[in-house]
Amino acid sequence: MRMKLLTATLLLLPLLWLPALVGAADYKTKNLVLVTADGLRWQEVFRGIDPALMDLEEAGMKGAEELRESLWADTPEQRRRLLMPFLWSDLVSRGVILGNGDRGAAVTLRNRHRFSYPGYSEILTGRPQDDVIDSNALRPNPSPTILEILRREWKLRRGEVALFGSWDVFQGIGALDSEAVFINAGYQRLDIERDSERLGELSRLQFEILTPWRTVRHDYVTFEMALEYLKTAKPRMLYVALGETDDWAHDRRYDRTLETARYFDDCLRRLWEALQSDSAYRDSTTLIAATDHGRGSTPQDWNSHGAKVDGAARVWIAAIGPDTPAGGEARDTAGVTQSDIAPTMLELAGIDYRKLAGVEGKPIDAIVGR
Repeated sequence: MRMKLLTATLLLLPLLWLPALVGAADYKTKNLVLVTADGLRWQEVFRGIDPALMDLEEAGMKGAEELRESLWADTPEQRRRLLMPFLWSDLVSRGVILGNGDRGAAVTLRNRHRFSYPGYSEILTGRPQDDVIDSNALRPNPSPTILEILRREWKLRRGEVALFGSWDVFQGIGALDSEAVFINAGYQRLDIERDSERLGELSRLQFEILTPWRTVRHDYVTFEMALEYLKTAKPRMLYVALGETDDWAHDRRYDRTLETARYFDDCLRRLWEALQSDSAYRDSTTLIAATDHGRGSTPQDWNSHGAKVDGAARVWIAAIGPDTPAGGEARDTAGVTQSDIAPTMLELAGIDYRKLAGVEGKPIDAIVGR
């Protein structure tokens, strides 16, 4: 009898191990790069220039004939390629993009506020924190973020996890413990010793080429700092948070919104080319691009967002990397939310995403290759 039980147990053990083996994945991703464009509507990403806005003087399009002509084409597919050529010619052809509402492939927020701090926190923590994050005040994130989790689990030095942001509030958004990761955001001097004259030059330059907004520096400064830091410091996790797409929209300058969206696309191109030209990153880095919230969809509210603005809960996500199949436009996005970004990144990093406290999101199949 004992022999029969022992034999049965031995036969059963492989079946008990099977779920764990099936669920395990050997990912090639060893580095992660996250890039966000504040409030960049899914409409521009998937349709290009908006016919309802492109001729409106009250949307800042007076005198913008050259811009309008350079971005206009007969179909949304043609227009989006003119606005964001790298995204649609390179990234999407080798990766995946989610969020095209015209094809029933929406991606939504979980947080109810639909403005920046709640949105970015949801991206970085994998859940909404509506009761404790209800403003854009500069204060530490109430929860540890994916940046802190990655540093701890990958056993990295502080400078190997870095955030560069145009908006000064990222000094708080990025981490519960502000000393846990390297953060430079807003008009903030770059106080690090690196063998790079370029970083010192950019640190000085930010105070000489001012934006109309006291809390947001030019995306040019933020991106150039981040790119130079990538080349010199070799971080394993880099987050680049660009902001002018939102600020120009709030100022009802659709012309500048389009121009900064096009600049964002060029930043993605330059960043990806830098990653692929460096042996430390080539074929081992996943790049994810996203936005923190949507906006209104009409000439009256395209510049606005918030809990009461219809459409502000609609966002988009794109990804390219060694583990992401060339899926193009994702058709099935049922249930995909902004809360899924952090779990997706941790999954690719080989880390249990449930290490994020109270996480509500889960890895996105179309990105992790399941």
